[in-house]
Amino acid sequence: MFPFRRRPARVTPADARQRTRDGAAVLLDVRERAEWTAGHAPGAVHAPLSALLAGADLPRAARGRPLMAICRSGHRSQRAARLLTERGAGAVVDITGGMNAWAAAGLPVVDGHGNHGSIA
Repeated sequence: MFPFRRRPARVTPADARQRTRDGAAVLLDVRERAEWTAGHAPGAVHAPLSALLAGADLPRAARGRPLMAICRSGHRSQRAARLLTERGAGAVVDITGGMNAWAAAGLPVVDGHGNHGSIA
């Protein structure tokens, strides 16, 4: 018998925006620094998957809070959600389609200076 890993729960970008805007959860962007700087969701917390895989702790603003992981398309955020759940961060939700879907839904994207950003 093969062990099966459950996939993380997934929500749409619009659902994630609502849950993070009202403070019910933290939007955790797991893309790399250059991607984050080019454009991210306002209020998101940055924690690159590469750093998490290397054993880095979650940023203080994300500790002990419900988390919604996002990347560019959804692959890395699923991996981060599984990793963080295994580490005891609770059930981490993944955002379907990542930042590509976020931007396509017309949700705000800012760059590292707070100006209109783009998805890299």
